[in-house]
Amino acid sequence: MNFSTDKFNRFFKGRETRRNVTYVTRFAAALLVLVLVFSVLFHAIMLLEDREFSWITGVYWTLTVMSTLGFGDITFHSDLGLAFSILVLLTGIVGLLIVLPSVFLQFIYNPWLEAQKKREVQHSLPASTRGHVVIVGVSPISKNLAQVLTRYGVVNVLLCGSTQDALALMDQGLHAVVGDYDDVEVYRSLRTDQARMVVALDTDVRNTNVAFTLRELTTSVPMISRAEKEESIDILKLAGCTWVFQFRKLLGQSLTRRVATGRLCVSQLAAVGPLVIAEAQVKHTTLGGKTLRESNLRASMGINVVGLWNHGVFEQPGPDTLLEDQKVLVIAGSRGQVEAFSQQCSRERDDAPAGPVLVLGGGRVGAAAALALRDRGLDVVVVDKQNVAPQMPGIRVQVGDAADPATLERAGIKNAPSIIITTHDDDINIYLTIYCRRLRPDVQIISRTNLDRNVKVLHAAGATLVLSLASLVSNRIINLMEPGRVFMINEGLNIFRATAGSELAGKTLIDSGIRKNSRCNVVAIKKEDGEMLINPDPRREFQESDELFLIGDSDSESLYYELYWPDRGTEQPG
Repeated sequence: MNFSTDKFNRFFKGRETRRNVTYVTRFAAALLVLVLVFSVLFHAIMLLEDREFSWITGVYWTLTVMSTLGFGDITFHSDLGLAFSILVLLTGIVGLLIVLPSVFLQFIYNPWLEAQKKREVQHSLPASTRGHVVIVGVSPISKNLAQVLTRYGVVNVLLCGSTQDALALMDQGLHAVVGDYDDVEVYRSLRTDQARMVVALDTDVRNTNVAFTLRELTTSVPMISRAEKEESIDILKLAGCTWVFQFRKLLGQSLTRRVATGRLCVSQLAAVGPLVIAEAQVKHTTLGGKTLRESNLRASMGINVVGLWNHGVFEQPGPDTLLEDQKVLVIAGSRGQVEAFSQQCSRERDDAPAGPVLVLGGGRVGAAAALALRDRGLDVVVVDKQNVAPQMPGIRVQVGDAADPATLERAGIKNAPSIIITTHDDDINIYLTIYCRRLRPDVQIISRTNLDRNVKVLHAAGATLVLSLASLVSNRIINLMEPGRVFMINEGLNIFRATAGSELAGKTLIDSGIRKNSRCNVVAIKKEDGEMLINPDPRREFQESDELFLIGDSDSESLYYELYWPDRGTEQPG
């Protein structure tokens, strides 16, 4: 620690510090009085024993006994003197060995350490800071957004209401500042008038206050806000928000887009212009038992198998990878190629379940999912402990515990083609996933997760697909800043864009080693004239202006940027 005079003076200016100094001073004075009293009594008892010592000797004896050092060079001979020695010793044990360290830690060391930590936290950004994103609110969603923005080279800062929150975020490698959400000077110090965007991810009421306060400073910087309630949308827009999203409603709708229906084996996951990403369960195709080479998909249809889901783990297939029934193909191609694959490779599914889609949980996400399924013309049943039917007109609600087999049987689990698990508790989602997989080993289970670390757990528990609110928020905001920059296929698996640049110019896809080195697949190339090459020829040379569309998980995406776009890095402000 740097105990400079300036820091020392600043430390003692605080009201709490002055109060602590008062306590310490009083305690020190009490100790001093005790030492003086014991010294006087020492002389008095020694006189009774017909011995005489100097005053400094009395202080010396008192301190050695109270500190338990007890050199033994000066001792009493009478019982009164010995009793007095015991009293001084016990007082010293309590005062010097127990109370004094506690006083030092509570009123001196800990406040000093806290002051040092507070000085580590920024309250403003340099005047030169511009083009950054200010994120208001502290939550797993905010942290995920900050991490994703950093991965894409976007400078960002999290605004926290307390030093403790800011320090916790800084310990995780994020850039955080401390300030009041409703103080226009805070936004001025964060250079929000020069920011690329402001994102408010707190409560509806606080987000409204943030928007109104921000607009006192600038009206040109775009602002995104989340809204939990439908009626909050108009209020937030009136306060000055550029975009307002009900992210939980969007999550529910996203979950339903993954529902497999009909007799065909293919389910579309994402579309980027003419490029289509889809998945197909091997057991519903004619490819089971073949290797990828034997399937001859690329040569016969132009289809590129970019990955395989195997018990929730995304794998890069090789030519000799065996296509087993439990695996799910992730394929890329044009709409015509995907339709051809569906027609030619689908196995007749006369036994396809014809029951309703089950939605477990009737909260905001569950309600949005159920209404979206209803709008698609699908039969749907919502299972919830409460009667949520008034919030979902035209949808059957089965009141009861989703962990009760009788409740699930009444809801129609035996014939359900898909089950969507939407509760806000990851522990419950994992529990229900295991339970539903045990009841229906062949059913499609789509689950929501709140924490990224539970994605693999849910897959291991038996979930076919997993989506999180945090990833959906990050994906939507990235695409508002740079339309089409990234598309979420599944939790942790994205399509993302990157310019070929000088690192790849003149190299072929084979020579570049992109798949081998970064574990990403190039599924399309958009040329300078706008033409998109889907599943491009691996012998074609990259042009510097080519825009690549790649598919990979988050780690592979980061590795690609590190290897093939090293100049893209971010510098945090300040």
